[in-house]
Amino acid sequence: MSFNVKEEYMIIKPYKKDEGVYVRLQKGLYANIRKYTSTILMLLFILIPWIPYNGQQAILLDFSTQQFRIFSITFFPQDLTVLAALFMVGAFALFFFTTWLGRVWCGFLCPQTVWMFLYIWVEEKIEGNRNQRIKSDKQPMTGEKFRKKALKHTAWILISFLTAVTFMSYFIPVKELYTELFTLSWSGIVYFWVGLFTLCTYGNAGWLREKMCIYMCPYSRFQSAMFDKNTLIIAYDKLRGENRGRRKRKDDPKALGLGDCVDCNLCVDVCPAGIDIRNGLQYECISCGACIDACNQTMSQFNYPQGLISFTSENALNSKKEPLLRPKILAYGTFTLAMFVLMGVFVAIRSPIEASVLRDRNVLYRTTYDGHIENSYQLKLTNKMQHIETFKLSIEGDDGINLSLEAPLTADSHEMLVVPFTLTAPPELMLQGISSLNLTITSLGDDEVSVTKKIKFYAG
Repeated sequence: MSFNVKEEYMIIKPYKKDEGVYVRLQKGLYANIRKYTSTILMLLFILIPWIPYNGQQAILLDFSTQQFRIFSITFFPQDLTVLAALFMVGAFALFFFTTWLGRVWCGFLCPQTVWMFLYIWVEEKIEGNRNQRIKSDKQPMTGEKFRKKALKHTAWILISFLTAVTFMSYFIPVKELYTELFTLSWSGIVYFWVGLFTLCTYGNAGWLREKMCIYMCPYSRFQSAMFDKNTLIIAYDKLRGENRGRRKRKDDPKALGLGDCVDCNLCVDVCPAGIDIRNGLQYECISCGACIDACNQTMSQFNYPQGLISFTSENALNSKKEPLLRPKILAYGTFTLAMFVLMGVFVAIRSPIEASVLRDRNVLYRTTYDGHIENSYQLKLTNKMQHIETFKLSIEGDDGINLSLEAPLTADSHEMLVVPFTLTAPPELMLQGISSLNLTITSLGDDEVSVTKKIKFYAG
């Protein structure tokens, strides 16, 4: 048996060669929103480490000392509950805004988007607009082309390096970091992390770009589970736009049997993900609004109404009434607010003193020469305040018990003291074999903070 099949039809090509996405920068309302938002976010990112507070860096996540300082509050590993609550607040807030406004985070606030558009702007300033870049890449290497490519990548790497150094200033005191930078005295670990973050920023924003959003970011994969028919999305109005086709500005589209879409393809040229929004909602869409700006510009040139591509919802597109408040929005909003309040309450009631008392496990108790009962303990006291503090220890519940620590204890800011002490009591006070006592630790400064720990006293 034989088949008369041409050879070319027998070749299976499961993968399409990636020719890259050449993005055309577009001006417009959403481009301006993204530009101003990105500028504010970048300025905050750069300036926050330089904010002083009480002679220290206001925000510092110091892993070497396991202390996270945020203005007047210092968090320690024991405060991981706050971090867990913060993640829960972020998760519920993400669900809330995604259900309501779609992927506005991806389009306007995500660092990948901010840096990607910055790198595209640099690329366009050096190599020219989209058509010039496409034409240049198809031509063989020349001296001028090499110069532009080298200049572009140098600018990208410089931006990546400054980004990495700024990021590290959240974990290393900023003055120390930059002083050691200019004196070339960074440690090996700092060189490693700065180099790694430089490489990641350069690769993500310069080379991977839309691939990060399409293939690596999990958000684009599970976003559809949070969408409903009232979620704001970027959508193309097919009823108004089809049939699409080219025409002259003075032509009557109805006479030609055409819709408002002039098939200029600008919505594809400006899309950082390289998709055609006219094919419907796609998970690659990051809702940046670039296609809306491009389409509105074309509609204005043809004197057509704007909004052929717009931020809308499925129900609005089908002229259905949209409920302002719906159960999913209310639930996510309530959970977000509740977790935020709980986190705030936890931070407000959090004690600036961390104390633990451990008994001497080798001996339950000792009898002194005069017949008194003695128990040994070890106190671990951490001063979470951002200043030196003095503490006084006292036993509550029985005045006949003698505490060996009579002098106040002084702890530096964020210092942990490990202090052994003993409790001694006359035998007539110990009516039971095991007694519960309260050890109270009180600060003597202006804060007047105290913490009480229950301890056991063994007498027989």
